[in-house]
Amino acid sequence: MSDPALNPSQPQAAPETFPGKTLGIVAIPVAVFASIVGLILGIVALSQSKKAGYRNTPAKAAIWVGAIVLVLQIIAAVVVVSIIGGVVAQCAELGPGEHLVNGVTYSCG
Repeated sequence: MSDPALNPSQPQAAPETFPGKTLGIVAIPVAVFASIVGLILGIVALSQSKKAGYRNTPAKAAIWVGAIVLVLQIIAAVVVVSIIGGVVAQCAELGPGEHLVNGVTYSCG
């Protein structure tokens, strides 16, 4: 066999990739927009890489991003539900119509 450095006409082999690398990279933006899906993809990618004996930093990043975004989504949901619950309780107390309470207008219908 000849050395590829001595014979430039032979194409060099593409660098090998490891299992789960591409999935880990894809999981990061998915984790930003769909936290649970990105979290699951990151875990799957990390598992594939570990089985093959490789470290997968993008998969770990996707897991962290997915977990953080999921926690923020849960906090936001609790806040929104609390606000809506407060408005519903206030409207139940005031009755139908428009009401001005402490500078806040409630439209209860």
